[in-house]
Amino acid sequence: MTDWAARVGWVVGLGLFVALVYWLMREGWKWRGTLQGDLPALPTAPDEPGAAKLSMSGRYHGSTTAGQWLDRIVAHGLGTRSRVELTLTDAGLDVVRPGAADFFVPVAALREARLDKGIAGKVLTEGGLLVVTWAHGEKLIDSGFRSDHAAEHNDWVETLNDMINKTETEGAR
Repeated sequence: MTDWAARVGWVVGLGLFVALVYWLMREGWKWRGTLQGDLPALPTAPDEPGAAKLSMSGRYHGSTTAGQWLDRIVAHGLGTRSRVELTLTDAGLDVVRPGAADFFVPVAALREARLDKGIAGKVLTEGGLLVVTWAHGEKLIDSGFRSDHAAEHNDWVETLNDMINKTETEGAR
């Protein structure tokens, strides 16, 4: 015979424990956003960004402090994973995310593009993630993207780094 009262007690106790863990995770996420409250508002795309050099559809996997792939940034919705439409123009990188905050990275703020294997919460095979490093306020940020067609990543890295180098040499004159 089964002791139904004990079984129901264990199920209710386990359910409450799971609910507590999820609540604590949510509070931790909100606290991280509060700690990152000094991050300025995200820039928006200019009215006339120019012709598209490259475009890509895929996934946005999040942003971290540059060089620290586990230090996720959640302020201003940067921690929210979503679909993404990336467009690179002479003005910069336009990041359009359905269901999350869009943002724009001006070409002067771009620092580096590289292929990597992971960013907070997502690890892929070597070179499976396009990571763009950019300056926002006083902070350097790494943002991770994965194209629906991973073969596009190399073109993005090459084109972005060429734009960054061109901008740096023009600024040095």
